[in-house]
Amino acid sequence: MNNILVVNINWLGDAVFSIPVFKALKKAYPQARISCLCVPRVKEVLEHCPYVDRIIVYDEKGRHRYPWQKLKLIFTLRKKRFDAGFLLHRSMTRSLMVYLAGIPLRIGYGKVKGLLTHPVAMDAEDIHRCDYYLKVPQAYGIKVQTRVCELRLKPEDIQSLDVKLSGAGLGKEEKYVVLNTGGNWDLKRWSPDSFAQLAGRLHEHMGLRVVFSGSGQDQEQCQRIAEASGIPAVIMAGATTLGESLALYKRALVVISADSGPLHLAHGVGADVIGIYGPTRPEITGPRGSGRCCILFNGVGCNKSPCYHLACGNNMCMKSVTVDDVLQAFKKFCA
Repeated sequence: MNNILVVNINWLGDAVFSIPVFKALKKAYPQARISCLCVPRVKEVLEHCPYVDRIIVYDEKGRHRYPWQKLKLIFTLRKKRFDAGFLLHRSMTRSLMVYLAGIPLRIGYGKVKGLLTHPVAMDAEDIHRCDYYLKVPQAYGIKVQTRVCELRLKPEDIQSLDVKLSGAGLGKEEKYVVLNTGGNWDLKRWSPDSFAQLAGRLHEHMGLRVVFSGSGQDQEQCQRIAEASGIPAVIMAGATTLGESLALYKRALVVISADSGPLHLAHGVGADVIGIYGPTRPEITGPRGSGRCCILFNGVGCNKSPCYHLACGNNMCMKSVTVDDVLQAFKKFCA
């Protein structure tokens, strides 16, 4: 098997969880060229995966939205003459695309079994997402030797981050803590007031600089939290590329975040992380990188299984994790 396609999933954290799949395939077929079909939002993540040789973007909401555009992509895939396709996401559209691309071996999750040569049973969705994705190559007899999600840093990202931090008044040897306040849905977010109190205590009582990370959409909220904390925080939200964010996390003393993509990116580059969990379950979406990890999670009754009640009025599960809880976890890391 010399030419392999992996059809990836849609979200940043899940893209990190899929990395052991690529490692297992590369270990089993060291001479193979491994390509990944992915949506635009996870492309940059996979560019930092050391086991992906080529990325093919499937822009299902943009340039591949209409059937004739999908057909054009299918013809592109057909020309590449893949030996096998591994589908990590249960999608009839993607299964059909791989089928029409003429890929002889089609292994993975799918809604229509006839489109796959080796369908994988959907009987274990309550396991960790990384293990769920690894079931696909395992179903074809490929051995899994590691379940660590690893991302590589690029030297140019480290250098450009140093320039940006210096411009923000942060010395190269100065220790700092990263706070990631964002999340892809509000229910998973720790409160701005809690982040503000935490930032103030880290700076005032421990003498540490605080850096806020995130996307451009998080910039305004980070600014408000920094102002509420009353400290000279560094706002890097919206100011870094994904590669520079990885370098920022790697250099940090600790990265503190709710269950979100940046938490898994940070752990993927080996940073020490503190994860604040509430509606999601750590045993399903906990970090799987190489750094140290402390998960703060309290069972409050309604979060015995992952909760998607987005209209929740009190967000009790996230409020149950206090600023003192986070500081105690942080002190254990630094002991």
